[in-house]
Amino acid sequence: MRYTPRMANRARLIEITDGFAGTPVALVGDLVLDRFILGTPKRISREAPVIILRHDGQLDIPGGAANAAANLAALGLAVTAVGAVGDDEPGLALARALAERGVDTGSLVRVPDYRTPTKVRILGGGASSLKHQVARYDIEDELPAAGPWADQLAARAARIAATSRAAAVSDYGYGCVSPGLVGDLRQAIGDGAICLDSRYRIAGFAGVDGATPNLEELEVAVGRRLADDEAVAAAAEELRDRLGARFLLATRGNRGMTLATVDGEIAHIPVFGGDQVADVTGAGDTVLAVLTAALAAGATPLEGAELANIAAGLVVMKLGTATVTAAELRLALARGEA
Repeated sequence: MRYTPRMANRARLIEITDGFAGTPVALVGDLVLDRFILGTPKRISREAPVIILRHDGQLDIPGGAANAAANLAALGLAVTAVGAVGDDEPGLALARALAERGVDTGSLVRVPDYRTPTKVRILGGGASSLKHQVARYDIEDELPAAGPWADQLAARAARIAATSRAAAVSDYGYGCVSPGLVGDLRQAIGDGAICLDSRYRIAGFAGVDGATPNLEELEVAVGRRLADDEAVAAAAEELRDRLGARFLLATRGNRGMTLATVDGEIAHIPVFGGDQVADVTGAGDTVLAVLTAALAAGATPLEGAELANIAAGLVVMKLGTATVTAAELRLALARGEA
């Protein structure tokens, strides 16, 4: 089922998308490197029942909060990433990948003895066929609870937020984001919007303007199973109220999204794009980025949710960790596909 906004609203959504260009925003969160090792199968090993691949190349792509930053840059915003990376090769590769995509990396904090979170996927396939993932391993560290790095990061986040129209906060649980840091952002950004995506502890971040839990995260936050639209709407309003937020946007996979606002508005937004799904990797990062971009450009929460829903539908049609551009959003709207 396709989502069709009101005809009068389509022109407004294009206007908001046009307003992305050059708008300053901050991205604060847990930066991850998605590394893809590409190979061509040679034979089965004599040492073990595994495929031997001939190494063809390597792709380094921003993941986690870094993927949200890359999405913001792809949309045309002036985005500065604030986060921690290790003083290691993956940290250098991640900073380079962000810079290549137009993200300002001058506010990254390098932390000695911290291994940059890296998700390494090994893909194999023939030269004329799609490569499929055959193995994956993760390099994961948690940042120390305190130290010079934390003070540096808080200072840089506040400085960037003070000149930003909105801030996206992406918490993947590696220790970069804390409720105290969000409180500092709230003071620094003034009337600017703060949008939160937190994988494990969303209920602890009071003071944000909006949050984007998926269905599982929402169920954990309210402590119960959510079986239908009515239950999701009630839970979204409950969590929104607990956070003191203006709105909460629950993402529900092939059931679309549910928006609850401080004005008592509940909107169930059907999924965009039907069942044309290639890869859901990073779709939540895209939702966070587009919603933040829309609010920075003056959108209402419902308008931001409409654009985020379209962007999510577009990005899941792409393989791997991907981004959506403003041009793609405009084209979907102009064609009447959204």
